[in-house]
Amino acid sequence: MQLARLLFPALRWSAESGFAHETGTIDFALEKGVGGFIIFGGEAVAVKELCAHLRTRSQTPLLIGADLERGAGQQFRGATQLPPLAALGLLDDLAVTRQAAALTAREALAVGVNWVLAPVADLDIEPLNPIIGTRSFGGDPVRVAAHVTAWIEGCRAEGALCCVKHFPGHGRTVRDSHETRPIVAADAAALEADITPFRAAVIAGTDAVMTAHVAYPSLDRSGAPATLSAPILSRLRQKLGFDGLIVTDAMIMQGLLDAAGGGAHAAVRALAAGCDVLLYPSDPAAALEAIENALGRELARSRAASAISRVTTATGNAPAGRGQYGRAIDTAFSMATAERTIRHIRGDVFCPREFELLNVDDDLGGPYPPPARDTLVAELQRVGLEPRVVAGLSGERAAVAAVYADIRAWKGRPGLSARAIESLEAALARRPDLLVLLFAHPRLAIDTPGWNVVCTWGGEAVMQAAAARWLAAETTPRSAA
Repeated sequence: MQLARLLFPALRWSAESGFAHETGTIDFALEKGVGGFIIFGGEAVAVKELCAHLRTRSQTPLLIGADLERGAGQQFRGATQLPPLAALGLLDDLAVTRQAAALTAREALAVGVNWVLAPVADLDIEPLNPIIGTRSFGGDPVRVAAHVTAWIEGCRAEGALCCVKHFPGHGRTVRDSHETRPIVAADAAALEADITPFRAAVIAGTDAVMTAHVAYPSLDRSGAPATLSAPILSRLRQKLGFDGLIVTDAMIMQGLLDAAGGGAHAAVRALAAGCDVLLYPSDPAAALEAIENALGRELARSRAASAISRVTTATGNAPAGRGQYGRAIDTAFSMATAERTIRHIRGDVFCPREFELLNVDDDLGGPYPPPARDTLVAELQRVGLEPRVVAGLSGERAAVAAVYADIRAWKGRPGLSARAIESLEAALARRPDLLVLLFAHPRLAIDTPGWNVVCTWGGEAVMQAAAARWLAAETTPRSAA
C-alpha cells in the first residue's frame, strides 16, 4: 500500500540557499513516493525550476500546492500580487473575484504549482480573531458563499485545483491554532452559518477542503479538533456530500500537536478521522513510520486505501504547468483592483508635494520577515511626490505615517501593539494633522490614534503602490464621506 502518497512535505525558500537546503527532504520524499509538496516562497523562476525537477524525478504524478490567498505573488517573487480577500469582499464584485482567482490559477500553473490552497471560506465575525481578519471575504455568510463560489469557478476554469479552508470555520476563534487549540463554544445551530460558505464550495466543485485545528464541542463532545474528529469530518462527507480531498491544515501547528500528543500520533489520528492528505508534517519519516505501524490497528486498511485513491485521482486530474506569470495586463488588473479597495475612513486628506514619512511597522519580530516596505516610497516618488523618510517627525512639515499591522501567525492578536500606539501618539503630539495610512483591516481604525485615517488593507507591494497612487490623487482637501 502506497502510504507515502498521503504525505505532503513542505519546501521553504531561503534567501541564503534557495531550495538547496531542502535536498534531504526532497530525496526522502521522492524515494518514498509522496503525493506532493507545499512550497513557501522563492523567486518565481526558481520555483518553476524546482517544480520541473520534482516532476522529472517522481515516479508518479504530483500535486504541488501553495498558500496563494492573495495571488501567486503572495509567495513567489515575480508573479502578480492581489489585494486581500477582505478587500475583494468589500468591493463585492463577483466578476473581479472570479478574475482574481483565474489569474492566481494561471500564474500558479505557470510556475508549476497545480494546487492553490485557497480560498478562505471562514467568516470574519470575531473582531478579536488573531488569524483570519483580512483573509476572509467578510462576515455575511451569503455574501462570503457567493465570493467563495466565484473564486472556485475562476480557479477551476484555468485548470488548477483549489482548496477551501478551514472547515467547519475558523472565524469565531479568539486564539490562533498555530499557537494553541482554540475552542469554539457556539451551538450547532450557530455553526450552520459558518458552514454556509463550505456548503457553497462543495456545490461549486471545490477539489479539496482543509480542516481547522479547532475544537467544536457542540459538533464533537470529545473536544478533538476538527482535523482529528470523525464526527465533524463525517458531517462534511455525509451532510455536505463532499467526495474530494480532505486535507489537514499544516501539521506543524500547535493546535494539532497539543491535541494529538505529537506529530506521529497526529498523522495516524488525522487519517483515521477521515483526512486524506497530511500537509506539512514536521518529520515526514516519523509520520510515515507511525502510519505503517498503525495500519490494520488504529488505522483501518480500508480508510487508508480510500485516502490513497482520492490522492491518486486528484493528482491525475491536475495539470503539470503552463502559461506565463507577471504579464503587464495582469499587473494592471491587480493595481486597478487594489486602488478600488482603498478606503478613506475618517478625517481630511490633503497630500502636499513634500512631507515627512514615518514608518510604524507592527509586523516585525516573527520567524519570517514581512514584505519589503520600499515600494511605498518608490511609488510616491514615481508619481511626483517627495516623501522624506524619518525616524521621528520634526513637527515642521506635513506628515504621513505608514502603519503596517497585518495578520501574522506569530502575533496572537489582531490589533496594534502598545509600542505601535505609543509611536503614533508621539507623532500626533508633533503633528496633530498627521495622515495615517493603515495597512490593515479597517476595523483597526477604531483603536488607531489620529483623526485622518485611510485604510489600505495589507502591507504587500501592490497595496503600498495602490496607497501611493491614491494619495497622489488627493491634491485638494477632502473629508471622509
